[in-house]
Amino acid sequence: MAHLLHIDSSINGDRSVSRKLTARAAAAWRAAHPEGTVTYRDLGQNPLPHLDAENGLARMIPAEQRTPAQEASWQLTEELVGELREATTVLLGLPLYNFGPPSVIKSWVDHLIAPGLSFDPATRAGLLDGRELLVLASRGGGYGEGTPRAGWDHATAWLPHALTMTGLEPRFIAAELTLAESNPEMADLRGLAAESLAAAEREIDALWVPANA
Repeated sequence: MAHLLHIDSSINGDRSVSRKLTARAAAAWRAAHPEGTVTYRDLGQNPLPHLDAENGLARMIPAEQRTPAQEASWQLTEELVGELREATTVLLGLPLYNFGPPSVIKSWVDHLIAPGLSFDPATRAGLLDGRELLVLASRGGGYGEGTPRAGWDHATAWLPHALTMTGLEPRFIAAELTLAESNPEMADLRGLAAESLAAAEREIDALWVPANA
């Protein structure tokens, strides 16, 4: 059966563009998969613990040597990888914070890199391939070729490399200039912002064919 894993990460609540994009995509997915099931995780509201000196070595030492904190961290990794294994499609909201991914996304990825769960420790082959990973990205500014800050979007460049070991291959749909509406200094860019958002919405709407179409 089709199963969707829907993940948000923005801290901006109802103002979040990435949340609006993932909600639109989730609705389109449900329309195309009326019998499908959904798991939702909100990293912005319920962030994962970052790996630290107390728990981070859980993925690097034998199970019998783990401390209680390391064992708890490993069990969380098992839960997160399990959510991906169950999913046929993954929707990930990815806003751009200070030219990089939100720290909660970095923590999510760090938990996923686990031998025997997300990759084969002997062959290094990823174990999570074969599922659709759609990343709904939002960027407050413009980072395309020819813009003053071209190449400053380090989140989009980083994520495919970060997930390489797992076999997951993200596909990106992005809306740019999302701060234009609220930032007076960007008022002359509001038309371009609207075009970017509309283009992202059209791409989302074309992802799946509704079941009754």
